[in-house]
Amino acid sequence: MELNHKRIVVTFLMHLGDVILTTPFLHVLRQAAPDSHITFVMDRKLKEVMQYNPNVDRIVCIDKKGRDNSIAALQNIAKYVRQSGGRPDIVINLHPNERTSFFAWALHGKVTTGMSHFLFRPFMTKYTRLDRKTRHAADMYINVLEQLGVTDTSNKGLEIYTCPEWEATVDAFYQKHGISEVDTVIGFNVGSAVPEKRWPQERFAQVADYFCEKGYKVIFFGGPMDVDMVDSVVVHMHHKPVVATGQFSLGELTAAIRRCSLFITNDSGPMHVAVSQHVPLVALYGPSNPKFYGPYTQNCVVLESMDTYEVGKSMKKIIKEGNYKGVSVISTQSVIEAAQSLLCETGNEES
Repeated sequence: MELNHKRIVVTFLMHLGDVILTTPFLHVLRQAAPDSHITFVMDRKLKEVMQYNPNVDRIVCIDKKGRDNSIAALQNIAKYVRQSGGRPDIVINLHPNERTSFFAWALHGKVTTGMSHFLFRPFMTKYTRLDRKTRHAADMYINVLEQLGVTDTSNKGLEIYTCPEWEATVDAFYQKHGISEVDTVIGFNVGSAVPEKRWPQERFAQVADYFCEKGYKVIFFGGPMDVDMVDSVVVHMHHKPVVATGQFSLGELTAAIRRCSLFITNDSGPMHVAVSQHVPLVALYGPSNPKFYGPYTQNCVVLESMDTYEVGKSMKKIIKEGNYKGVSVISTQSVIEAAQSLLCETGNEES
């Protein structure tokens, strides 16, 4: 399929980590279509992830759980996209749920391709499957382009771009809390939307205390929903860390994590933010298979709580069956040793 010199709309309404995992797809798409106009349709609250991405010409935001949570609202936004930018030549849908599939159809593109909920597949020009059994999620999205004839799939990995304003906010925060450019900063992310992915809070406290005692600057990240979880970690600590939880927008969070020499994290959206900024990380994995949803980088240590994964079985099924041991099987010592190995590799080990 010819992609260049086209008006292309990509529709994707998933969560933070999933959105970040589409950035290699967008890089490959831009390479294949350098003279096309690319619109990315996404959840409004995640806009800053794509705001400065050079592979996107236009962002259309949908408040999917708020004012746009209706068929009429989605139809109006689709009409706006057509009227303001012209009828799309190609619509590529990457999120096969009902809401996004309906919106992709409502755009009335000359060609509609990618994934779709089964109710809307009859209206598609070309249906392309997501390979959920052999490829990492980021490569799974790229494969949609391969099925459309794209052969050059080289990319830069995960990408989030920041701006001077976000960076200045972060600089002021670090200065206020006594963190300088020469300090070695270890970032922690203790939250996750799925409770079964959360490593025990007292163990995060033990690891954070260990590195405080070694002279590192320890900082806790996360969004407003993570404040209580971070408070529960800090109360177990003997040292006082820097708490940035709920203090930053997504763009600012990205700039703040970039300053870290190491990131220790549950399986979560901020984990993918760290990868996008080339920060080495220790990732603690629960019921999700890191082969498909793990850090999209080699600069990491993944500690797993499962011995084997049944390919094709969803995380929800694994939890529901009751055989999942829990992420707590990962020991405190194994996290410390993994972190030290990465600090040593990058030359940030304190003497």
